[in-house]
Amino acid sequence: MDDRERRSAGYSQGNAPVTPPGLDAIYSACRRLYPDQPNPLQVTALVKYWLGGPDPLDYISMYANPGDPDRNIPPHWHYISFGLSDLHGDCRVYELGMADGPSGFGFELTFRLKREPGEANPPTWPAALMQALARYVFQSENVLCSGDHVSWHTPLDGSESRIQHMLMTEDSQLQPTSSVLGMVNFIQIVGVCGEELKAAQHWNGPGIIELLRSKPLAGGPWLVTDMRRGETIFELDPHLKERVDQGIEQEGSNLSGVSAWCLWDEPGDNDNQSSEGEDDDKENKKERDEEEYRERTSERRGSKEPGRRAISDYESEQIKATLKKGLSNTHLNVNEESQAQSRKESFDSTVSSDGPTELIRTRTLDTVHLKFNLEAGSLLPLALRGRLKHGRHFTFKGIMNDIAITLVSSSVVGSITDEEHPFAAHGTWLQVLIQDEALEDMIIDLDELSRPDDILCPKTYSWPEKRLCITILPDES
Repeated sequence: MDDRERRSAGYSQGNAPVTPPGLDAIYSACRRLYPDQPNPLQVTALVKYWLGGPDPLDYISMYANPGDPDRNIPPHWHYISFGLSDLHGDCRVYELGMADGPSGFGFELTFRLKREPGEANPPTWPAALMQALARYVFQSENVLCSGDHVSWHTPLDGSESRIQHMLMTEDSQLQPTSSVLGMVNFIQIVGVCGEELKAAQHWNGPGIIELLRSKPLAGGPWLVTDMRRGETIFELDPHLKERVDQGIEQEGSNLSGVSAWCLWDEPGDNDNQSSEGEDDDKENKKERDEEEYRERTSERRGSKEPGRRAISDYESEQIKATLKKGLSNTHLNVNEESQAQSRKESFDSTVSSDGPTELIRTRTLDTVHLKFNLEAGSLLPLALRGRLKHGRHFTFKGIMNDIAITLVSSSVVGSITDEEHPFAAHGTWLQVLIQDEALEDMIIDLDELSRPDDILCPKTYSWPEKRLCITILPDES
């Protein structure tokens, strides 16, 4: 079927419009699951996105799910979005896809909210939450995948609930569906507490999802979010903390980097970063070229269609910094496990620069002094034990400057370091190779940072034979 045939497939011979193929595919999946609810309540975008409205989701349907008392699954409201996939197939939102590829972004969002006793109608705040996530996807082009997490830092329903963050997983009942416009997966939003989010960041999202499934009060088999839940899974079952620690030790951590307070310098190097003796004219020209490049890039990124509502600063700050990928520039950061890529892939996908790389010098260093505040330093044991020990990398990206520090193992591909030159700098980005024979010693020496309350700062750790030292400073510094 060619493009013209596929576009016309949504219309009858009498030119009377019928349900477009993408919309029909999702409706059919919903009818199979809820045959007794052919006309569910819907939240509808007042002005559709393709007509200049602010909300990307055309509709959000809300179904009453009876649950399963035999499995301790409570009655709940089931929300299903329409609009992250191609609903119409006429290029009003997406370029025409292929039947064996993704439809639009390739997924729709779902959410399961525990139904309160006597509650006759579903609350509408989950629809607003889904629209905010959809705006992020449209504006960043970051697809939400199973295993991802979103830091929200405020109760999802605006109350005083402990449920203030989200994990993503496959919907517990809706199976992937397809049409001539492509495949659609259903990604379920799961509300979690701060301690559960932190565990997902330090280990991985799928592991925490399975722990939530195992506890009916924390979500159960269908991962129903209860905004009145007052206990974390670790308070419900303290042994689960051990399960997380074992998972990190055996499988490693999916957290590839964080934004943090960090600095680095080469002892004896007064300018901290570079003493190449380049003349000022070259340095000034480099800075001008980088600034011009950033301005051009900013203009391209900011060229939105008129009438489109930009995501608010509040929503952006809630989402962009802590999607599962860890760093703020998530569009370049690959979730290694969920994308079935090698754990030993290059870390070049983790950190980028807005400046042209050919204008930035790369140099090796003889010795390095790393500095972290206590909050960032407390992640060093995780970086060594959960990342480098498993052949991966970990990046600290400066929150107050352009500095970045990436720790790499000998197995990481694409590093600018090597066995003879374990320290290398690319502009303000430092890469530090922790060789296998030093890794175990550092894990032992830095283990006390896992208990930051016991650390008296400032404190310096030194490995003279490796020409490396690390200083931990108080957070208030």
